[in-house]
Amino acid sequence: MSMDKIKELRERTGAGVMDCKRILLEVDGDVEKAVVELQKKGLAKAAKKAARIAAEGVVHAYVHAGSRIGVLVEVNCETDFVARNEEFLAFAEDVAMQIAAMSPRYVKTDEISTSDTAVQREIFTAQAAESGKPANIVEKMIEGKLAKWAKEVCLYDQPFIRDDKKTIDQIRTALIAKTGENISVRRFVRFEVGEGLEKRSADLAAEVAAEMAKYQ
Repeated sequence: MSMDKIKELRERTGAGVMDCKRILLEVDGDVEKAVVELQKKGLAKAAKKAARIAAEGVVHAYVHAGSRIGVLVEVNCETDFVARNEEFLAFAEDVAMQIAAMSPRYVKTDEISTSDTAVQREIFTAQAAESGKPANIVEKMIEGKLAKWAKEVCLYDQPFIRDDKKTIDQIRTALIAKTGENISVRRFVRFEVGEGLEKRSADLAAEVAAEMAKYQ
């Protein structure tokens, strides 16, 4: 087997030399097919690694141009070695930019609170009721809207801003396969200049008005 093909496959996938050689032999030296096969095998391994504890990593800071939006995100891995890896750090930067651009509220769907789901269900129920469709259709509409909303507000399910054919979770899983370690986004916070100030001003005005009413 050509060493040039082994080298190319290794550079493209990050797989070991012997794995590259074995896969190339299996696909008769076709590098493109070898890349696909290695990705399949890597993703299968990644699913097993996802249960392992990831307690190392970085807290990455990103400030968008103009300094009006800033993000702090904690991205975890299993070892300090991977935490210094360029691809891992690039992933942390991409995730921070994703959060700045798309403003997710949660990392993944199992973090969505029942109260938030209830509020959204109420909103979608009111919207669906105006359609005039039968009750069974209305319920399907509500469930469909809830599923769509959950994907929009969860970081892992959002299409990646640099490549909308992939989700953040698919990119994360591919990196797990490449590094051989579990990688996860633990938490994040997004800041935007002036965000929430109007609401706070309105609340304060209401409080002042209520207080003044006591003396009238």
